[in-house]
Amino acid sequence: MKHKITIILILMGMFLITQFIGLYVVNHYSQEDNKLPYGMEPPEIKENKDFFNIFPSIIIAFIIAIVLFFLLTKFKIEFILKLWFFAVIVLALGISINSFLPKFQYISLISLLIALPFALIKVFNRNIFVHNATELLIYPGIASIFAPLLNIWTMIALLILISAYDMWAVWHSGIMQKMAKYQINTLKIFSGFFIPYLSKKDRDKIKMLKQKYKKSELKKKKIKINLAILGGGDVVFPIIAGGVMLKTLGIWPAIFVILGAALGLLYLFFFSEKKKFYPAMPYITAGIFLGMLVSVIFFN
Repeated sequence: MKHKITIILILMGMFLITQFIGLYVVNHYSQEDNKLPYGMEPPEIKENKDFFNIFPSIIIAFIIAIVLFFLLTKFKIEFILKLWFFAVIVLALGISINSFLPKFQYISLISLLIALPFALIKVFNRNIFVHNATELLIYPGIASIFAPLLNIWTMIALLILISAYDMWAVWHSGIMQKMAKYQINTLKIFSGFFIPYLSKKDRDKIKMLKQKYKKSELKKKKIKINLAILGGGDVVFPIIAGGVMLKTLGIWPAIFVILGAALGLLYLFFFSEKKKFYPAMPYITAGIFLGMLVSVIFFN
């Protein structure tokens, strides 16, 4: 295992909580009287072929976002990147918060005002608890924008393409590792769950140093911190898949897809090795497809 069991369980717990929040948020905005706020309402889809017409635009949007992020990273334009993160976080949090509050005038504006201080802390004053807590609501908000634009077939195609990109970006080009390190070390932001922890050996070392040195001297000592991370894409795409299944086949197929995604992720956590990088999406996608297969067998 790449991480100790307690860290794996924490990551899996946050992953599952986010998935079920995501189902609630996506379902909320799938109701006719609950429109997405902030001008994010998707175009009306009248026929099944409309999903296939929209699909290339979704892929192009993802490509533009990845290329733009890479260029901003390459030229180290941190301020623009932070503003981008901030805008996306406020918008996504606002969408999710809005779905939980009772409907009344200016509720969407109030949701944004609630989201604002959390986004400020997350982007401009790193706090590990605020970071992970907001992640629970960010991806449901993003998924509620994309889930209405996909049907089962375009969702399958999207998952295959994203998994292929993930494998290329991690195993071939290494761009994913570089982007993650840049976010964590330079931007002080990370799009995904982020858990720093100490190994038993390092905890024992700190205990020994505390006995040997004064507090002021101890701060000068360097201690290696382990990081357990789960990228935002690995969280949001299963929510999108679950949302598509929810609107198409109902709640139980959606739950099976989420459980399948969790099973794929759990497999990766248990069989991954230390000091090696792995693309999570191929494993998650395999789990999603397994959940879809079970759904078709039992609910079709």
